[in-house]
Amino acid sequence: MSYLAIKHLHMTCAALSGSFFLVRGIWMLRDSALLKQRWVGIAPHVVDTVLLGSALTMVVWSGQYPFVQGWLTAKVLALVAYILLGAVALKRGRTKAVRTTAFIAALLVFAYIVKVALTRQVF
Repeated sequence: MSYLAIKHLHMTCAALSGSFFLVRGIWMLRDSALLKQRWVGIAPHVVDTVLLGSALTMVVWSGQYPFVQGWLTAKVLALVAYILLGAVALKRGRTKAVRTTAFIAALLVFAYIVKVALTRQVF
């Protein structure tokens, strides 16, 4: 498989991951029973595993590493923030207000990750 194919796979998984997070967040805001379906708990892990695998493949193939390249470091640190905020938004937040705030913050962090990926600029 070529680098370009891996990059397209990565971008597709990123779009799927972000879109599905948005849908799950809306379901959370509406207290939808859909959030409790088994496939809703499994599908994001499958997509995110492929997303991570494609990211690691691109890092190795390109020789551009986090903590060496500033923009990749920013993406990795923002990814950690996105994961933590997403966990609060969808599972760990004790109140609807906390979950809503974490959901909005996670969406902003996701937008930042996309911006950094497209521009390769931290700010």
